[in-house]
Amino acid sequence: MTLGKFLLSSTMTLGIAASLLAAPRQDSAKQDMKNAGNETKQAAKDAGSATKKTAKKTGHTVKKDTKSATHKAAKKTDAGAQKVENKTQQ
Repeated sequence: MTLGKFLLSSTMTLGIAASLLAAPRQDSAKQDMKNAGNETKQAAKDAGSATKKTAKKTGHTVKKDTKSATHKAAKKTDAGAQKVENKTQQ
């Protein structure tokens, strides 16, 4: 076998092998449906997790802001009451 024929046959063999390996495997319709169902399930889990995280964060912020506003209002009320008391004592 000459070098040229050897290289030609090697190249053709490698080309055929590479094309067989590179070709995607054909899944059945049943497997496609399973994959779609699993992807949908995972997407729903991700969405639920994000919703839970956002709700917790929002609840914490509302609680913090409400507490802060309540304390601020109480201080202003005390300051106003003190001012009225000081005016009535004079």
